[in-house]
Amino acid sequence: MRFEPRAGLAMAAAAMLSLAGCAQQAARTPPGPQLAVVEATDARPARAETLLVFVHDDTTGALPDRDAFLRQAAQAIGGRVAAVRVVRPGYAAPDGRVSPGTRDAGIGDGYGRDAVEALGRTIRNLRGRNTRLRTILIGEGGGAALVANLAGVDPGALDAMLLVRCPCTLPEWRSLRARSDARFRQPVQSLDPVQVAGGIAPTLRAAIVVGEKDAVMLPRFSRTYAEALALRGIATDFRRLPSRGSDALDDPETIQALVNLVRPRSRS
Repeated sequence: MRFEPRAGLAMAAAAMLSLAGCAQQAARTPPGPQLAVVEATDARPARAETLLVFVHDDTTGALPDRDAFLRQAAQAIGGRVAAVRVVRPGYAAPDGRVSPGTRDAGIGDGYGRDAVEALGRTIRNLRGRNTRLRTILIGEGGGAALVANLAGVDPGALDAMLLVRCPCTLPEWRSLRARSDARFRQPVQSLDPVQVAGGIAPTLRAAIVVGEKDAVMLPRFSRTYAEALALRGIATDFRRLPSRGSDALDDPETIQALVNLVRPRSRS
């Protein structure tokens, strides 16, 4: 399902976003440490046409290996594609390196401004001086919330985003989880993706994917965010996968949604 805003709303949203974007561009990401990065392909960002950056979900164990997904995505996109996985603050890379910062407790507390700024610094470092590089961020679960927040706080850091299983209306998601886990009643400093969506660049391309059978990341959390983007003038590809739950990343439609982010926009 593709959300397209009405012309009047699109123009108003674009004007608002232009002002917000100028303010965000003026407030450059402050210097600081870089997050650990795991390369999934042999291509290097300095010579690539497209950079895929995967941001993982909250987890209590080892990080899931998403290299097979990234290699499949790179092949489907074609051309010179570099793909990496970013290790969120406090998490450990497979080689034992630990990203600077505090690891989240898995209660929606890992998407605050410090984590957003660390992700932005790391992406800008990866991009280097390759000004023609298309940068697409892929977030899964909590990583999707972090990517969405980056798009709102530092819009110049990415050209497109694919959000899979996003808790994009953070208070509602935490309220749902609190019914079975009292830890989710604790206050957190995370940013709510819907609340920072006004800072997203109008030129951003977005795809949002969720499984219809997902009992943790309910489809309505993603749909509400997709509608919020559309109201701000951003054409958004929203897909509810009828046969998927927490395994939405593994569906061929997810790869297709990612490929569509690279293709030229169709004229209606």
